[in-house]
Amino acid sequence: MATPPASAATAAPGPVLRKRCFDPVVDQRTRLLVLGSLPGDQSLLRNEYYGNKQNKFWELLGVVIDVDLRSLNYDARLAALLEHGIGLWDVIAEAERAGSLDSAIYNASHNALAELVATLPSLRAIGFNGGTAARLGRKQLQATATRLSLIDLPSSSPAYTIGFEPKLQVWRQLSNYLPLS
Repeated sequence: MATPPASAATAAPGPVLRKRCFDPVVDQRTRLLVLGSLPGDQSLLRNEYYGNKQNKFWELLGVVIDVDLRSLNYDARLAALLEHGIGLWDVIAEAERAGSLDSAIYNASHNALAELVATLPSLRAIGFNGGTAARLGRKQLQATATRLSLIDLPSSSPAYTIGFEPKLQVWRQLSNYLPLS
């Protein structure tokens, strides 16, 4: 099982922080990898993927796998995702950013997505949580696009203000890449 993500914010000159992503949560059963851009401030403070209570990530994936993820503690959420063949990571390894908006990201370095993908023999699809993750992730994964389905998802972030149901309509397609339960 993957280790819990490590803490990630370090000070940079001025009011902008250099922020770092968490470790990937994957194992050999991972069939679907969901990639975000870079954890927001609430996530970094809680040391948890999608730690902002207003972010709908856990609710969206909970519907996809038919598990009330929000009611579980964080370690149990991660275990449930892995049990259902779902892994997590971010496209950006670290960047400078004031606040949590993707539009404020600069001086970014990227994670080694292709290298991680090569270690996941069961991987069938990658879901990009939001436009920034999709734009940057697709660029990095061009060579793997022939063997994997790449899926652009509406962001689960509260900053992306379309309603839950329209988001869920798109997120539901992720179930096509998971083992039958």
